[in-house]
Amino acid sequence: MEILIKAAQFVLSLSFLIVLHELGHFIPAKLFKTRVEKFYLFFDYKFSIFKKKIGETVYGIGWIPLGGYVKISGMIDESMDTEHLNKPAEPWEFRSKPAWQRLIIMLGGVIVNFILGILIYIMITFVWGIDFVKPNDLKYGFSVHQTFKKYGFKDGDKILKFDNTQPENVLNINKFLFLRNISSLEVLHADNKTEVINLPKDVGNMMWENGVLEPFTIRIPAVIDTVIPNSPAQKAGLLKKDKILKINNVPVQFWSEFTSEIIKSEGDITLEIERNGEPIHITLKTDENKKIGVAPVTTITKNTKKYSFTESISKGSSLAYWTLKDYITQFKYVFTKKGATSIGGFISIGNIFPSSWSWRSFWGITAFLSIMLGFMNLLPIPALDGGHVMFTLYEMISGKKPNDKFLEYAQITGFILLIALLLLANGNDIVKLFSK
Repeated sequence: MEILIKAAQFVLSLSFLIVLHELGHFIPAKLFKTRVEKFYLFFDYKFSIFKKKIGETVYGIGWIPLGGYVKISGMIDESMDTEHLNKPAEPWEFRSKPAWQRLIIMLGGVIVNFILGILIYIMITFVWGIDFVKPNDLKYGFSVHQTFKKYGFKDGDKILKFDNTQPENVLNINKFLFLRNISSLEVLHADNKTEVINLPKDVGNMMWENGVLEPFTIRIPAVIDTVIPNSPAQKAGLLKKDKILKINNVPVQFWSEFTSEIIKSEGDITLEIERNGEPIHITLKTDENKKIGVAPVTTITKNTKKYSFTESISKGSSLAYWTLKDYITQFKYVFTKKGATSIGGFISIGNIFPSSWSWRSFWGITAFLSIMLGFMNLLPIPALDGGHVMFTLYEMISGKKPNDKFLEYAQITGFILLIALLLLANGNDIVKLFSK
């Protein structure tokens, strides 16, 4: 059921974004009296799930959910239809239009993506407000990964300031360290001593290379909230509200200590738990992923800041800006040896949706995907909008239109590159799926 809910949200979000993106090409094309032969959600190789011709355009739904397209007459695109090149250009063809009109038609999709992302963030801010957690809202502070303890951080630290500035939301710490070049953190240690700790300039690279993308995790008591059905924990008799006292005779107080001991364990695990005030001893084994199938009780106090509509315009636009900036920043990690294996496909994208339906989460993820798709489509790769924009700008600057044969070969090259990236991304997903 959870998989179906994730899949439904993914397909709905993707369909919504594709249709609006293609409208971004369709509308200016029609305004400039350019013929649009097809308008499709998903690709229709060999056959369509649905199609209907209205006027000069066939509207349809394909069966391959890899995107969508508008087929514009007289344009070398992903359809690889080049028959028109052997005939004189017609006034209603794309190739007959001035370069500035062709540029607007090709930019229309990404412009819609960016505007849509901004509008959704404005809507989210106005309707639901913005959740935030202040340093003192974390009763037990943070648990710190071992790689960060060498800088002076300790379990139980409360982070007061990022670069001498009080954070709007202290839970942004990991993202900011990874993407926003934080150079220092002011912390309150568990012994009530305050310290400013300087960080290395390459802290983001260090996190990436060591696979430590969450060096700070919320420190919560070792109390069970959820026991997964058919897990080792359920079979051993663990229940909700069980408090874990010891694991393999090692006393634990917080969840991070408990999970750390599980990872270290070999063979049977012995737990001492407290249930209804009585100590109980339970023995069990982990699964192949070194997990027993339990989740903790969270004790986070979240606050929500509400915004007027006018304030939402500014705040929502700021969220969209930082979403785009952070997404661009993370590309420096993608283009590394490790980055090739981190690229995710449809399974990875689908998994970012929650397992229960939430309109707030749905629209937040859709806004992120809209901005992501806008940026990706703007990359100067033939077969993407950015490739067409690049060649059109070359024509406008140099006064020379690229040769049609060159454009055809460039389109083929770009298409092969995109298919290779698609196979790599989804191949990574499949490898991760079967390696669990």
